Amino acid sequence: MSLYVLLKIIHILSGAVLFGTGAGIAFFMLRAHATKDAKTVADVGKIVVLADFVFTASAVVVQPISGLGLINLQGWSLTSPWLLAAYGLYVLIGVCWLPVVWIQYRMMKLAERAAGQGAPLPPAYHRLFRWWFGLGWPAFAGVLAIYWLMVAKPEF
Repeated sequence: MSLYVLLKIIHILSGAVLFGTGAGIAFFMLRAHATKDAKTVADVGKIVVLADFVFTASAVVVQPISGLGLINLQGWSLTSPWLLAAYGLYVLIGVCWLPVVWIQYRMMKLAERAAGQGAPLPPAYHRLFRWWFGLGWPAFAGVLAIYWLMVAKPEF
């Protein structure tokens, strides 16, 4: 197997992990939130936080490494317009994702505290949830846009 094929497989798989984990985390957090049950939110939150650190963080590291390898092997200029757009979107996604990691952790901790007290989810949890939900949309759209850029390689 050539280095190009290996890097391409790694890049595609890490992109799928990034997208799939993000979509899965969003689904499970939304479903847990919909129950309005602090214990459910706390339990699901623990899994979500772990998944984000193990899978999403790994893919976030692998993506630029494999991507730069592919750019080099294919002879693309690092300043090709479609690549510049992809870099910008990657930064946007990161700007959204980094606070989301902290927000998920805080939401989990607030839910654990409420569950331990037999109390409902506090207003601080709901404020964080709105931020979490709002930051997820541009990140999700950014990942989709990067997929399009990688496939279409448009000439702007």
